[in-house]
Amino acid sequence: MSVAAARGGSSPCLGAAAAAASCSSAGSSYAAPAGGGAGVAGRLPVRVLEHIFSYLELSDLMRCSLVCWHWNNILGDENSEVWRSLSSRTLSDEALRSDILCNLPTYKGKLKAFQHALSSHDCSRNVYVKKNGFTLHRNPIAQSTDGARGKIGFTEGRHAWEIWWEGPLGTVAVIGIATKRAAMQCQGYVALLGSDDQSWGWNLVDNNLLHNGEVNGNFPQCNNAPKYQIGERIRVILDMDDKTLAFERGFEFLGVAFRGLPKVCLFPAVSAVYGNTEVTMVYLGKPLDG
Repeated sequence: MSVAAARGGSSPCLGAAAAAASCSSAGSSYAAPAGGGAGVAGRLPVRVLEHIFSYLELSDLMRCSLVCWHWNNILGDENSEVWRSLSSRTLSDEALRSDILCNLPTYKGKLKAFQHALSSHDCSRNVYVKKNGFTLHRNPIAQSTDGARGKIGFTEGRHAWEIWWEGPLGTVAVIGIATKRAAMQCQGYVALLGSDDQSWGWNLVDNNLLHNGEVNGNFPQCNNAPKYQIGERIRVILDMDDKTLAFERGFEFLGVAFRGLPKVCLFPAVSAVYGNTEVTMVYLGKPLDG
């Protein structure tokens, strides 16, 4: 529903904003000229535009950022009232008040993390995503391994996300990536991620790398590598340009785990076996080098 419709069609300013955004995407006369303006819309005061934008949804804001330089600059402030307002409408109070999103300094970054969170529709029937929108809960189902994929996969660029367990690991707890074809549930307690050629995983219990049903060595590659501790955040780094998957722990780079990844759409993924265990995933965006 459009904003104007939602508010009874009584706001001509909102209608103008929506029209300008729509025309911009269609390549009409509202497209920004060389001077960076967009007619009357491009000359609206900042406070007026921020008030209008604060009623729009994310898809509308993305279109608005293409209208002209003036609008793009306003929306470029990722901690502005526009993004704060959208965050308060989109994200749960639990997510905003807890430390789930503590490593994301901007409201726009928090919204992007929600867009990329584990999917409640692309997972095993034995798991669900909690109301905070970021935490997977596995029901206590015997003799089953259960997983979930992120909402969005990647075919290019560099991406990072954090994963941590809030409960026992059990005998198998795997984090990594998977194609859309990889299974998210199977019988028994097994390393689901890495069990075929459609997924790549790191079993945090025994520090094994897994792909195509085989162990691809230990990780990290050091003597007496420490085991994962509950609550410890692991940073996953997927580089689709170099076709590699790497991991960090506590901002310490652990090394590249997998090379030669295929040029297909790859999704963040996890798999678990322990009843009532919970796994949280937060997308961070482009990784910081160094």
